[in-house]
Amino acid sequence: VVSGMSGTLMVLPRDGLKDQDGKPLHYDKVYTIGEFDLYIPKDENGNYKQYDTALESYGDTTEVMRGLIPSHIVFNGKKGALTGAGALTAKVGERVLFIHSTANRDTRPHLIGGHGDYVWPTGKFINKPERNLETWFIPGGTAGAALYTFKQPGVYACV
Repeated sequence: VVSGMSGTLMVLPRDGLKDQDGKPLHYDKVYTIGEFDLYIPKDENGNYKQYDTALESYGDTTEVMRGLIPSHIVFNGKKGALTGAGALTAKVGERVLFIHSTANRDTRPHLIGGHGDYVWPTGKFINKPERNLETWFIPGGTAGAALYTFKQPGVYACV
């Protein structure tokens, strides 16, 4: 997990997502955003160490991880994975279900230019969704979900 080996398995309700009144919610697309904290040891000169195997790095990596201060944070496995050609796209009027996961540390997704219309911060779809959140809290080791309908064209940054 401290080397980026985590993922999300989220089971949607058999009868679909519901709003706070039990009415069906629909979506056009689903995007998964995996937030990965990496803990890479450095040598005495401040350079990142390299190892032949994950087992060889175990002791040093465990030491770095104890402080829960990552050396790198990446989304969907690598630097720039969700920018440029990898950017997530939607058209005006499309409703997108964003699933955001994190392995080790708490996170607070924020969609610049929009709000989470319906939000399940801990992925508990049996619970009523929270409404119109600018930022939502996802505890470490959890995946949350948010629905947003894009209202106008432009670039929306998810930070």
